[in-house]
Amino acid sequence: MQLETRNLKLTLLPGDGIGPEVMTEVKKVIGFLEDKSSLSFDLHEDDIGGAAYDRYGQPLADQTLDTCRASDAIIIGAVGGSKWDGVDYNLRPEAGLLRLRKELDLFANLRPAIVFDALVDASTLKPEIVKGLDILIVRELTGGVYFGEPRGIEDLGNGEKRGVNTQVYTSSEIQRIGRVAFDLAKKRGNHVTSCEKANVMESGKLWREEITMLHGKDFADVKLDHMYADNCAMQLLRNPSQFDVIVTDNLFGDILSDEAAMLTGSLGMLPSASLGAPGVPGLYEPVHGSAPDIAGQGKANPLATILSFAMALRYSLNEGAAADMIESAVQDVLNAGIRTADIMAEGCTEVSTSAMGDALIAQMDKTLQKAA
Repeated sequence: MQLETRNLKLTLLPGDGIGPEVMTEVKKVIGFLEDKSSLSFDLHEDDIGGAAYDRYGQPLADQTLDTCRASDAIIIGAVGGSKWDGVDYNLRPEAGLLRLRKELDLFANLRPAIVFDALVDASTLKPEIVKGLDILIVRELTGGVYFGEPRGIEDLGNGEKRGVNTQVYTSSEIQRIGRVAFDLAKKRGNHVTSCEKANVMESGKLWREEITMLHGKDFADVKLDHMYADNCAMQLLRNPSQFDVIVTDNLFGDILSDEAAMLTGSLGMLPSASLGAPGVPGLYEPVHGSAPDIAGQGKANPLATILSFAMALRYSLNEGAAADMIESAVQDVLNAGIRTADIMAEGCTEVSTSAMGDALIAQMDKTLQKAA
């Protein structure tokens, strides 16, 4: 297997909890690619989240942001943990991640929900409902209620307070996320479902109008459905295979993507990508959290973070062959019955975080030997 000679700049941000453990396994895969192919990687490692707060006094230091800007892609482990519950809201670990997305204008979050054949019984839904499931949720990431102004908590007096958040979208914000969804659908099942609440929200009405206009103008060859977000939540449980690409706003995307993730049986298996304009480094991270309760115990599943690195190879680094090899190796390892604790099943072999990484490396090496 021959891969084009390139030096790729990566920034690794292990973060908190199990983040450093799963990132160690990503570094194994990077080392394997350097040893076995003509790819080379210029790695920069720094802190984000709670670890950055402890080190720099803020969840994302300016110098870390500068390093990220100069990278081809950014890989994050996980952020957050109860250790930092008492810090100010704007200094919480998650604020570092939000700032990174905002500063780089990473407006498109890609969340695949894929049911691996070997894990079909891990889903809480019947196997015949989820077998072969492959959904991609495209979530707008830098607008909407999480960033809209005005926002805050105000004191109304007499012990009464009011919390305010503003849901706001512009035509250009809707059109650019819609374009990403349509472009991706053309490479998949050629079907987009756009989700909002146009029946009760003006922002949802505008969303539907803009997506419809964009579809008619540039993507008429792609099938488009509109669906209210609450109905989509129901349909994901009733008949998830009806979906191919779901495009939605920041709030609904946050909720629907977590629901879709659980159709697969384990958050430990799911990667994600946050993309911006061409030339801007993409941000890649597992869907799972920092799981501080198992940090340092070798129980964490590294596959979501490794698959996030595979997404980086595909979407930011234009190394689809390497991404294919990693994704195929994950399938083969699972088919061989190798499991971490979160996806353990009867008749399988439970392994540690490190052993799962080693098994994946061994499988990729076997694949390369067969191709030689």
